[in-house]
Amino acid sequence: MTEHVPVAEQPLAPPSASNGLLGVFGRRYLLRLLVRREISARYQGSFLGLLWSYINPLSQFFIFWFVMGKIIGMGDKAENYPVHVFAGLIIVHFFVETFNAGTRSIVRNKALVKKMAMPREMFPVASMLVSLFHVGPQLVILLVACLATGWAPDPVGMVAGLLALGIVMFLGTSLALLFSTANVFFRDFSSAVSIMTNFVRFGVPMIYPYTLVADRFAGHTELYLANPIADAVLLMQRAFWTGTTDDPAATALVHLPDHLLSRGAIALGASVVMLVIAQLVFSRLENKIPERL
Repeated sequence: MTEHVPVAEQPLAPPSASNGLLGVFGRRYLLRLLVRREISARYQGSFLGLLWSYINPLSQFFIFWFVMGKIIGMGDKAENYPVHVFAGLIIVHFFVETFNAGTRSIVRNKALVKKMAMPREMFPVASMLVSLFHVGPQLVILLVACLATGWAPDPVGMVAGLLALGIVMFLGTSLALLFSTANVFFRDFSSAVSIMTNFVRFGVPMIYPYTLVADRFAGHTELYLANPIADAVLLMQRAFWTGTTDDPAATALVHLPDHLLSRGAIALGASVVMLVIAQLVFSRLENKIPERL
């Protein structure tokens, strides 16, 4: 027979107590509401609405293509340079938006944090899902451009693309968890993150090919490839860009590092470990969040 413990004798727990990230996805209905609210708020009062999710990445693409490809001449170093840039831009934009919005997510929703009993990890996770939502239109643009060049999907490329998205999802969420907590205590962190993300575009082989790194820093490329976002960009280029070139196998051999899928799997594993660490840190500090808000 199960022994019933009187309510008065049960241990007290904060109303927001949860199982961390598992608790977030256990409340999927509330998570969907948060994501829809974020998307609706972003385009509220806008005449073009969701069309801005196409216009913004396209404008960035044309800037990089014209300045780096035409004026500086990077287009001569990589076949189908526009696809090369845009494949990397999707990953960079996904990570930057997740990191920036996730860092500000708790402070921006402080009214809900103080009034509602809910897992506070839900806000950074919702920011990541909103960013993932905007990846969809960008992938549509990329697919149209690739198909126009005679591209055909291949199994290895699709695995590479999924690995790339997985790396950014886990790494972006882990950093959003860590920095959203730090931003509660010191608001300077949101500004610091904005500055940090400015360097991401130049720390990955997006506007320049990986061969340029291999040529200029021979013997030190392992340090460069230790950046999971660089691996994710290369994986996305393997998924789409290489298939648009005249000889995809030769392009992958020359322009991509060896054992790219293995590197991607390691980067994904490291991102998952980072997420576990971020969850532990967040759990230690989350009870102090309401009083600091």
